[in-house]
Amino acid sequence: MASFKAEPRHWTLIGALLLAAYACYMLIAPYMGSIVLAFIVSLLFFPLHEKIENRLPSHPNVAAALSCTLLTVMIIIPLIFVAAAILSQGVTFFTGAYEWLTQGGAKEILAAPLVKSGLALVDKWLPTDSINPQELVAKAASTLSAMSSQMLGMSSKILGDVTGVFVNFLLMLFVLFFLLRDHDKIINMLRHVSPLSRSQEDTLLDEAEKVAKSAVLGSFLTALAQGIVGGFAMWLAGFAGLFWGTMMAFASFIPVVGTALIWLPAAAYLLLIGQWEWAAFLAGWGVIVVGSVDNILRPLLMQGNSGMNTLLIFFSLIGGLHVYGLMGLIYGPIIFSLTLVLFRMYETEFHSFLEKQDNC
Repeated sequence: MASFKAEPRHWTLIGALLLAAYACYMLIAPYMGSIVLAFIVSLLFFPLHEKIENRLPSHPNVAAALSCTLLTVMIIIPLIFVAAAILSQGVTFFTGAYEWLTQGGAKEILAAPLVKSGLALVDKWLPTDSINPQELVAKAASTLSAMSSQMLGMSSKILGDVTGVFVNFLLMLFVLFFLLRDHDKIINMLRHVSPLSRSQEDTLLDEAEKVAKSAVLGSFLTALAQGIVGGFAMWLAGFAGLFWGTMMAFASFIPVVGTALIWLPAAAYLLLIGQWEWAAFLAGWGVIVVGSVDNILRPLLMQGNSGMNTLLIFFSLIGGLHVYGLMGLIYGPIIFSLTLVLFRMYETEFHSFLEKQDNC
């Protein structure tokens, strides 16, 4: 590598460049979610785009446009219909549950010997007044009514905000088009302006691609798989499979409890109404099948995370979720993994100095 000595004018230029880069970041910050999503989708979709591009080597614009169109037809449009069905099942469930509570269904549950003995045990150890079952029913009915209203409100909000959703989707497609079309140009430009060596650039770029893919595959595909197998079991047990499968997929992102937040109360409900066979089936399915999906599939799909152990993966997921929301499930592993790669590059670059320090 050729030697280079920085002069004051160079530092002035670098400072101005950093300031300009920060100003540019502030301009695109509101759209960062769409940009990052386009980056992730481009990585996942690029193998298919390459096949299209090989068939249209002299028409890069047509190839990129065709890839974006295929993505929309294959994934986005079906998702819209699935989301509508989920909201419909959710509203139906909460409305039916409210009617069941207010028309005497809860009284049958409260009259069960197991529930009576449980309430008596809780009453015995409660430092406050005893539990009033009627108040519990009233509160549950009020909660279900509120949740049903929220589901209806969510449907109205989604329909009302369809313009915003559509604009964000178009922005994602717009960015995706250029990422697919100019993939090689973007990579070469980043390599050209980077002060790192070619091997270091390769390491960082490969790691960013690997971790982005594994974060999506590890988090979202595991959640999807758990939602599918869990929703199937809920459907067999007589529940709304699509709605509760979706709820399981979201619950899988919650540390410790995960999908048990959904199937455990459902199994308890079946037990209380006397359907102990289905209760045992649902509990066993949740522990063995749904639990196995998480224990086997997630580590397998996330094995590309820079050799991160389970503890680091756990904190990268919950930390990313806390700081960045749902997109943090992608941001978190990428930030942690690239940090570990930079530490390894630092260790390699300053190996002789670190060895000397250790021997002092």
